[in-house]
Amino acid sequence: MSDDFRHNLALLCSYHPSIAEVCRRLDINRQQFNKYLSGGSHPSRRNMRRICDFFGVSESELLMEPQQFEEIVALKRKPLQQEALSKPLRHLDKLYQHSQDLEKYLGYYFRYFYSFGNKGKVIRSLALIYREGNKYYWKNIEILRDPETGRSKGLNKYEGVLFYLADRLYILEYEAIEVNTITQATFYPSHRNRIGLLLGIQTGGPTRRGRKPGASKVALEYLGRDINVRQALKRTGLFDPGDGSPRSEIISLIENRIEPSSFVLDVDEP
Repeated sequence: MSDDFRHNLALLCSYHPSIAEVCRRLDINRQQFNKYLSGGSHPSRRNMRRICDFFGVSESELLMEPQQFEEIVALKRKPLQQEALSKPLRHLDKLYQHSQDLEKYLGYYFRYFYSFGNKGKVIRSLALIYREGNKYYWKNIEILRDPETGRSKGLNKYEGVLFYLADRLYILEYEAIEVNTITQATFYPSHRNRIGLLLGIQTGGPTRRGRKPGASKVALEYLGRDINVRQALKRTGLFDPGDGSPRSEIISLIENRIEPSSFVLDVDEP
């Protein structure tokens, strides 16, 4: 048996998290398996069958020249990867099929809400709704800038998707740098010719301080489709609700209060 076998076996193992996991699933001793990888020993007929069955290759393929074998493995894996990806995407595609037109909402927004991780502070971030093909997407940048010093205390970037279902706007976003949190927001749509403020509820949690989930009121202030992005980003950050920026009208709309007659946090239609 040539060195081709050990090179090909190493390639197959590289698609798995660790050699230890491969050995565990094959029920083959790790020390013995390492000898296969080093070329110090060759599998028995029984172990060869187990290896081939586990990785989904034939013995003749496993003994091929490594470059040719790598091409075969790539072809075999491609349909499997596409099939695995298509399962969760079916759910998103179904939502897109039922979503209404969102063309009027394209453009930039300031997003306001009480911070989950900075108690008593209001976040103003810059968001964008944009279209690619016939689907609508969302981007949001939070610069956690101290209002007194102007220094940045952190940066969060979010990306996501947008749907218009049953007279409500839905945004599903994830933190795109560390990929450690998901936020879901629901807004009332605007039935006016000119978009002003969109109000809603969002759920999520702090990205850096603890893991306690939460919910808050949230407002989107429409800025337009063509803006000075750099200047808009300079206006983002963390703010004290009583310092006049953001303006009091917006602060009153995002205050998180549950009335005595209510049992959940909700927001009235503007």
